[in-house]
Amino acid sequence: MDGALSRPIRIGFLLVPQYSMIAFAAALEPLRIANRMADRPLYEWTLYSRDGGAVAASNGVETACSAAFAGARGLDMAIVCAGLDVQSHDHGELTSVLRRMNALGTALGAVCTGTYVLALAGLLGGHRTTIHWENRPSLMSRFPDLDITSDLFVIDRRRYTCAGGTAAADMMLSLILQDHGADIAFAVAEQMIHHRIREPGEGQRVDLRTRLGIANSKLVNVVALMERTIEKPLTSAELAASVNISPRQLERLFLKHLGRSPTRHYLSIRLEQARFLLRQTSMPVLSIALACGFVSASHFSQSYAEWYGRSPSVERGKPPSARSRALAATFEG
Repeated sequence: MDGALSRPIRIGFLLVPQYSMIAFAAALEPLRIANRMADRPLYEWTLYSRDGGAVAASNGVETACSAAFAGARGLDMAIVCAGLDVQSHDHGELTSVLRRMNALGTALGAVCTGTYVLALAGLLGGHRTTIHWENRPSLMSRFPDLDITSDLFVIDRRRYTCAGGTAAADMMLSLILQDHGADIAFAVAEQMIHHRIREPGEGQRVDLRTRLGIANSKLVNVVALMERTIEKPLTSAELAASVNISPRQLERLFLKHLGRSPTRHYLSIRLEQARFLLRQTSMPVLSIALACGFVSASHFSQSYAEWYGRSPSVERGKPPSARSRALAATFEG
């Protein structure tokens, strides 16, 4: 980060309701530990909310704040912390504050779905950025002109964005490394029992082999290809040809290792993507159907209802279950 290092660097955390606690803590704690390792205040921070009062995270825990968004002044950096249902909140006041800070030269960052707020404020144009993998499709749909990567975190000039979760720690450790050098940064990482500072371009998701619990390279490559071709699904023959086997051999591989046919597995990937878009965007059902490889809204609705036991329209209006919220709070970032 630019700026004199003879004084503590002032960072503001702007908390949006239902923000991700894990991402917020992972961003804040490295700063606290850096001060301790240096035995002097390298960083100062202030917490802000819309009205200056306490704000609840997605896990229900409330965090006290010191001031309202409008009072965020004199900062070297401001980080938007968001999480679940970021699109459902009114960010008008916050985006105005962010634009003002940008005009004053404040570095701007985001953890988890805070990237959406920066995009909404028009502050990511011409910058590479990232967001949690689950929210990437909806952000790409809402802001098609942005360069949205699947990187763990992205530092592009005075924009700092990360996927959330523990990726926030890596982003802040990289910031500390940039500001104060390797000795402090690696001492902080060691205190966190963080074995290494991950690189920005590392992927967000667990390796596909681990995620699926399989080691067969041909099967892994086909599933990876399925995940890359949701909008325009390939035929079983095309998938098989991509790894130089016959469609029948591909069928046997899927049944042996995943317990279902390639067609069913492909459908599950596409419908899962559709569910993310239904819950996170206001895209018309037809647009979601086409984005997930269905030829019509009726075909999509029928497939969705058969798979999930409810129609896309019911899904869109359905509040998340306690279990789904708990899982999202764990993995959202």
